[in-house]
Amino acid sequence: MRTFDFAPLHRATVGFDQIADLMDRVMTNDVGQSSYPPYNIEKTAADSYRISIAVAGFSDSDLTVEVKENALVVSGRKAEDDDSERSFLHRGIATRAFERRFHLADHVRVTGASHSDGMLHIDLTREIPEALKPRRIEIASTSPASVKTDVVDAKAVN
Repeated sequence: MRTFDFAPLHRATVGFDQIADLMDRVMTNDVGQSSYPPYNIEKTAADSYRISIAVAGFSDSDLTVEVKENALVVSGRKAEDDDSERSFLHRGIATRAFERRFHLADHVRVTGASHSDGMLHIDLTREIPEALKPRRIEIASTSPASVKTDVVDAKAVN
C-alpha cells in the first residue's frame, strides 16, 4: 500500500489540519474495522443524504444514534437472550453488539432517523449558514455623466 507524507502540507498551510487528519485516517489500514453491520450511503438531493444500516434482529430500544463533535455514532446492543434452551443447527443472523462511526462535514446535521423492516435510515442535510453563502455585489457605475465635480466660482477680489 502507498503511504503519503503530509509534512509539506503542514509546512505550507495554516488551518488545514482537519484535512490532513482525515487523509491520515482514510489512508491507514485499520484491520480492526468491522464490516458489520452493512450500510449504504446515498445522496437523496443536492444537499441531502441518507445512511441505511441493516440491523436485522434489533428493536428500536436496542439501537442508539447520537452526534458528538462532528461524528455520527450508531450503536446497537441486543439484550442478552437465554439461548441455553435453544439449539441452533446454523446461526447466520448476527445480533452481536456493534458501533459504527461516520465523520460528518461542517454544517451537516442529522434531521431524523427511522427503523423499519430491519433497516435503520438516518437522514442528513447540509445547511450552509447565510454568512457563508455566496452573495452578489452590485457594481456602481462611474461613467463621466454620473460623476459630479465640485466647481467653485471664483471672483476677482481686487
